[in-house]
Amino acid sequence: MAARFARPARAGRAVRAGRSLPDEPRADPRTAARSGRHGVRRGATMSRIDDYRRVAAPGAVDFILKLAGQVKGRRFLHITGGRLGGGATETLRAAVPILSELNVDTRWEVTGGDNTYYTTARSLQAALEGAERVLSEEGLARWVDMNGLNAKKLDLDADLTVVHDCQPASLVSARTAGRWVWRCHFDCSSAQPTPWTFFRRFAEQYDAAVFALPGFEGRLGIPMYIVPPSIDPLSERNRDLTPREISDTLTALGVSRDKPLLVQIGGFARAHDPLGVVNAYRLVKKHHDVRLVLAGTADGEPERLELLSHLLEVAHEDHDVVVLELPPEAHRQVNALQRAATIVLQKSVRAGFDLGPAEAMWKGKPVVGGYAGGLAQQIVTNVTGYTVHSVEGAAFRIRHLLNNPELIPRMGAAGREHVRRSFLITRELVDDLALGVHLTR
Repeated sequence: MAARFARPARAGRAVRAGRSLPDEPRADPRTAARSGRHGVRRGATMSRIDDYRRVAAPGAVDFILKLAGQVKGRRFLHITGGRLGGGATETLRAAVPILSELNVDTRWEVTGGDNTYYTTARSLQAALEGAERVLSEEGLARWVDMNGLNAKKLDLDADLTVVHDCQPASLVSARTAGRWVWRCHFDCSSAQPTPWTFFRRFAEQYDAAVFALPGFEGRLGIPMYIVPPSIDPLSERNRDLTPREISDTLTALGVSRDKPLLVQIGGFARAHDPLGVVNAYRLVKKHHDVRLVLAGTADGEPERLELLSHLLEVAHEDHDVVVLELPPEAHRQVNALQRAATIVLQKSVRAGFDLGPAEAMWKGKPVVGGYAGGLAQQIVTNVTGYTVHSVEGAAFRIRHLLNNPELIPRMGAAGREHVRRSFLITRELVDDLALGVHLTR
């Protein structure tokens, strides 16, 4: 079978999923809650809190209702660098309408700026994640100045303001009354020293910081809390799909299901080790007739495009390797690929929390993944899948599952229950509301 390659510029319409929320500061995410019968999520419409009772852990929704009652009358504000892409925005797109439905006064604003502002913010965050970046004094000054302008344009009046990640972080210099929290969704424990010294003077103006995992935090002289991220089980990326929807989506992508599918979803970056996945597949292929699907984004970065080009050469030589470049909003396509998979791979060698395993386990799939970031936190070895250190280890675990097919549904069912208890948005809402009660009392 010929490898399929879907680029947004040429085949974006074929793989485009749902519709996007407007990416501008005054857009109100609550408007989406009014579309769709009964407000149940279909595509980009929003789900009512009671819809989560059928998927969440017992008692979770009732706990949310009790906590929501304790923060009524208090005003909450979330600020991000945009409304598209990233785990923080996906969570907020579901959480803000739910909280508004519960009469918890919650707003979501985004910052904007010029090219220098965006470029500097991306480079600064990369440096805080440990990458080597050259940051000019002029660029950093522009980042600070643009957030000063953002502060004048945005309504910052709230009892608790949560600023997410790097781009809007210096807004804290214009803080108003109320408590301010910096919510860091990436691992900054290995930040480059000079950028961290610069950034720390803003971070320590906050009343607290929240990180995804113990060990992800940088050194700060303020209280720090841990709130792991979550998935929305009713979103387009994770909702149940009918067999027809799965079949039609895979047909559109050119993925045949005539043999077991090994699927990895992730950006075409060395951090996700797609070449290591290819090598593991080749070892498995000596014993089992399987197909490998690698799907993700390249983001236009030269290093990623070079890696993608290499993978396309591999796919050209081996028709059982399928490479799909999908746009960030291709949620239904990702959903269908994970549901069609026999085994899901997440062999990252460097990662943040990376909710890919949680998404796959929610769909009842065993996961073979690396130890990087939050992968080992999600994968329970010998119960929901396996964590591995090497290409050979990944191939061994994949072969073990294929040789013992009864383990696949057993691990898949265990994984779904693990995610139900620990990684659904209902659990994160409980954590966020409890933190809100604590910080605004």
